[in-house]
Amino acid sequence: MSRRLSQLLQPFHRRPTDTRSNSYNVCLTTVPVTLERIPFYPKPDNPLEDPGTARVNIAATIEAPNGTQEANWAERHKHMTVVQQHCSYWDKDGDGIIWPQDTWRGVRAWGWNIFLAALATFVINFNLSYATGPSYLPDPFFRIWIANVHKDKHGSDSMSYDNEGRFVPQNFENLFSKYDRNNKGGLDLFDLARALKGQRMAFDFFGWSAAFLECKRFRAVLVVEVY
Repeated sequence: MSRRLSQLLQPFHRRPTDTRSNSYNVCLTTVPVTLERIPFYPKPDNPLEDPGTARVNIAATIEAPNGTQEANWAERHKHMTVVQQHCSYWDKDGDGIIWPQDTWRGVRAWGWNIFLAALATFVINFNLSYATGPSYLPDPFFRIWIANVHKDKHGSDSMSYDNEGRFVPQNFENLFSKYDRNNKGGLDLFDLARALKGQRMAFDFFGWSAAFLECKRFRAVLVVEVY
């Protein structure tokens, strides 16, 4: 048994000043999947405070416990939930509405060809428009309203966002803790495939498809940023 695994099987002890339960376990030898997918658990010197508490307007991580500070992002967007900030990439004109042409321009900026861009634009706006609309009637232009984008949350994903659009650091860090094999500090394509399978919920066909497309988008963004 490795030293790390041996340590994980021992109860996790809180600091003496913590008045809550003294210890807990994060895995069991009798349940192999709990050994394969170890959740994130904060060490005493971890800069991320209360990772299980959702943040409404900052994406707090170990690397950025106070959210994104580049270009004063966190301060400039403090009036928006994290999921609204996430979607603002598509809203270049800042009108709070993602038109199909906004989606088209966004995916084309990643270098996608016109056929794949057209398909992505149709899938995204056709499926995500209605839930965010201000009326019970479908929007004929398939626009997405950022103010209500939390209603587009689906299952079978990392659960980094809650149902109101807040960011949950624990679930975000869980994705890397559970699926980053060999502790290389990131997820490769094989890790992402394991994550897609591991996060699936029963009979959640829409969620499975949406999570797959988001992984494709994630890969495209990485390629653009690297090259």
